Amino acid sequence: MYKKTIFKNGLRLITVPNQQTKTVTILVLVGAGSKYERKELNGISHFLEHMFFKGTKKRPNTLKIAETLDRVGGIYNAFTGKEFTGYFAKVSSGHLDLALDWVSDIFLNSTLKEKEVERAKGVIIEELNMYLDTPTRFIEDCFERLLYGDQPAGWNILGGKENIQNFQKKHLINYLKDHYSALNTVVAVAGDFDPKLIEKKIKKHFKRINKKPPKQKIKVFERQDRSQSLLHFKKTDQTHLCLGVKACDLFDKEKYTQEILATILGGNMSSRLFILIREKKGLAYYIDTDSQLYTDTGYVVTQAGVPHRKVEEVISLILREYKCLKERKISEKELQKAKDYLKGTSILSLEPSDAQASFYALQEVLSGEILTPKEKFVKIDEVTINDVQKLAQSIFREDKLNLAIIGPHKDKEEFQKLLSF
Repeated sequence: MYKKTIFKNGLRLITVPNQQTKTVTILVLVGAGSKYERKELNGISHFLEHMFFKGTKKRPNTLKIAETLDRVGGIYNAFTGKEFTGYFAKVSSGHLDLALDWVSDIFLNSTLKEKEVERAKGVIIEELNMYLDTPTRFIEDCFERLLYGDQPAGWNILGGKENIQNFQKKHLINYLKDHYSALNTVVAVAGDFDPKLIEKKIKKHFKRINKKPPKQKIKVFERQDRSQSLLHFKKTDQTHLCLGVKACDLFDKEKYTQEILATILGGNMSSRLFILIREKKGLAYYIDTDSQLYTDTGYVVTQAGVPHRKVEEVISLILREYKCLKERKISEKELQKAKDYLKGTSILSLEPSDAQASFYALQEVLSGEILTPKEKFVKIDEVTINDVQKLAQSIFREDKLNLAIIGPHKDKEEFQKLLSF
């Protein structure tokens, strides 16, 4: 069980005690990411994440920051998403105080020195180059750019090279003041710790957090009245594609139906598309279907890497399965298998303390409502065969299809013609 505490300054604490483990994780999660940026500042959320590891007054450089937890075998990192940014440390439970001091120090006291800002630019550009050279990762960015266009939801989390080169200390300080606040921050502590003491410790370490109301993101603008495609030319050994449709957001009551639908299509090794395209046809090594849920938008997408000469066939096969879900009801057996899969993977994924911290903190930051695994399972079990077909009929329409491709292809119209049922 978890406990939620709200301090006077608005900071929220989520505690998830578990004496069956010997580890503890401290996660600080902020409700701000790349969807909160202006165009000229696209990438600054991620840039700031890097800067938190460059030095504080107490730990003046990267070495001092890194060796603090390296000395005790701790695991630590940070991550930036479209709607959140997180900083965490996972240690053996005897080192909780050290981890808490470390996380709060980098979060509240980073010096953001100009020379470190300049040094970070080269590192982040190389990180961007790495993603651009990784089609399995970059195709996701291409797909979201196709869906949302020139607005924050369609921009790359890392930003472009020009923006990265132009960032200065003043931009980071202003963004920090505008978007990092007690009012949109959650601290999650999960694992082996004393629940009676942790509230006082968190209150002490985060007493200097900014209390200014954070700026809000601009709502995503969505309009699509015809199928659309995007080609990114690259000399690759296989064609990478994303084929999907806009669908439910995080607050839609049908989001659990959407997760089941995606699982049936391509969520595991016994799913329809995996069996058809990989096992029966031998056309792909990887193929999967995912349900993506943001606070104000969402989508269902199938991603695959296929032979150049077979890409048209794979697209047709994927669309055939989409159409099948519209026209024919799934069986009770297939529905139950998808439900049991979602529940089973959830249970397995929540064993580590860092996973539990993320599970509860992300819900709190994104929706302000926390459901326990058991409560989520009830929602999953309520989904019916008719629900799945009804959702499929709603989202799988010709005028809603979106196709993004990376590979040595130049004829966009060739693929655009394929987008029909």
